[in-house]
Amino acid sequence: MAMVLGKTILLHDTTTQEFINNRKWIRHELAHIQQFKKHGYLLFLIKYVAESIRNGYYNNKYEIEARLAEEDESLDKFIPPFRV
Repeated sequence: MAMVLGKTILLHDTTTQEFINNRKWIRHELAHIQQFKKHGYLLFLIKYVAESIRNGYYNNKYEIEARLAEEDESLDKFIPPFRV
């Protein structure tokens, strides 16, 4: 599991190496970073929680957007070099 807060990706119950080796997962989390940038830190958190309450996690429009980003190879240029 991973969670984004602002520009930070927090991992839970997985290794950094597992995350780094999964391009789709990285793209998903990069989409959330872009959402934070677009809406602002606090406003995005409020919108994300409200969307989850209204539509559930899976149907949350921000999660849908992030799942679509998983297939967008153009996002790979934004993947920074990782230090483990």
